[in-house]
Amino acid sequence: MKRNRKVKILATLGPASSEEVMIEKLFLAGADVFRINMSHASHDLMRTLVRRIRAVEKRVGRSIGILADLQGPKLRVGTFAGGKVELKAGQKFTLDNKEAAGNEKRVYLPHPEILEAVKPGERLLIDDGRLELVCEKSDGHSLTCRVVAGTHISDRKGVSLPDTTLGVSALTEKDHKDLRAVLKEEIDWLALSFIQRPEDVTEVRKIAGDRVGILSKIEKPQAVQRLEEIVAVSDALMVARGDLGVEMPLESVPGAQIEIIKACRRMGKPVVVATQMLESMISAPVPTRAEVSDVATAVMEGTDAIMLSAESAAGQYPVEAVQTMDKIACKIERDSNYPAMISAQHPLPEATGSDAISLAARHIAETLNLSAIIAYTSTGTTGIRASRERPQTPIIVLSPVLETVRRLALVWGVHCVVTDDSTSLDDMVDGACAVACAEGFAAPGKRVIITAGVPFGRPGSTNMLRIAYISEDGKKGV
Repeated sequence: MKRNRKVKILATLGPASSEEVMIEKLFLAGADVFRINMSHASHDLMRTLVRRIRAVEKRVGRSIGILADLQGPKLRVGTFAGGKVELKAGQKFTLDNKEAAGNEKRVYLPHPEILEAVKPGERLLIDDGRLELVCEKSDGHSLTCRVVAGTHISDRKGVSLPDTTLGVSALTEKDHKDLRAVLKEEIDWLALSFIQRPEDVTEVRKIAGDRVGILSKIEKPQAVQRLEEIVAVSDALMVARGDLGVEMPLESVPGAQIEIIKACRRMGKPVVVATQMLESMISAPVPTRAEVSDVATAVMEGTDAIMLSAESAAGQYPVEAVQTMDKIACKIERDSNYPAMISAQHPLPEATGSDAISLAARHIAETLNLSAIIAYTSTGTTGIRASRERPQTPIIVLSPVLETVRRLALVWGVHCVVTDDSTSLDDMVDGACAVACAEGFAAPGKRVIITAGVPFGRPGSTNMLRIAYISEDGKKGV
């Protein structure tokens, strides 16, 4: 089975989509990777979902990626005597370390790290920004604030800190437990929430090693400010527009999305655009025109993947949401403006053999109108570098490592196949040509271009290009 588009679709599983039959329907509708949200999934449910996805994978005969999304630190105020209080702009309101129920003048904040870090002049956004406070006085035990906007506050509402960098780990005790459970399962990607600095990523890397790819979610202004450093230490990024839109001006989010995608393209890291892409399809069978344009814009900007959250996890139309996203992506990629827009965004190649080979493969394939670019890889790096070039020619990635193939399910334009490791040049060329024909990308008499590393079986040694004619029986290269 091959997709008719190059951008990938990431679908979140939840109450509406946790059964095996529904997971298969979502895959057949177009989902390439499934997200398990550890904010809502217990360890038992996570293991069950992994088992069901792998059962579907075996049945459909195509590798499927799985992403586990860690919750990250959830910062919330305490409770109120009446559950809720009314506030007025300009009044004073205090957050402190006293566990007593709150009132119209104060509330308990069970996060000493916030009380110690917030400085006068810095903002606190409560309840997804519906209430805005500005700190006027801080002493390490309480924050005396002025109400700037908003009319009320209620129990356990979330706190966002757009101006403050907390000197604590992005991993909570719950995240540590979830991480240990995730690493025992056949999971390909690990998403980190609310990171602020590259050290948050390297902390997880020390624990996880190379057992999963690490995807950093950019949802805080502090992370945007250190974007290059975070991209450098991550395996992939996500533009998490929901929380990002709370902590920075809404009108700044589209520009941030473009910068994040450009940075990932430049450094050869996959990038996902997420949050509210087809939000109305939670309760409606068709999206709004604005949502269609939003998905189309992300595809035009060259993102690797687009994500569904509640639309597929808890909505009334999960299959229709995936089908709609698939239709939009397919239509945009066939638009006459698409090749020019993607070509205009080509980053300069880095001074590595792999980048030089990938750039040459794209130029040769497009100049000679070849049927496919075929990349052999063990670690997946060659496939990602081929994808970075965003060629018009289809990319086939061959690997003897199942985990590599699953991880590449998130990467733009790559069609991955598990194959035996090649033992000779002729074996490699014949195997590549046979796969290209069997998977429907080429026909006998057509030509493909093959990239690989010689000697075989040595990761990171891509150093060879070979143009091959496919024999009349479709089983050999000439």
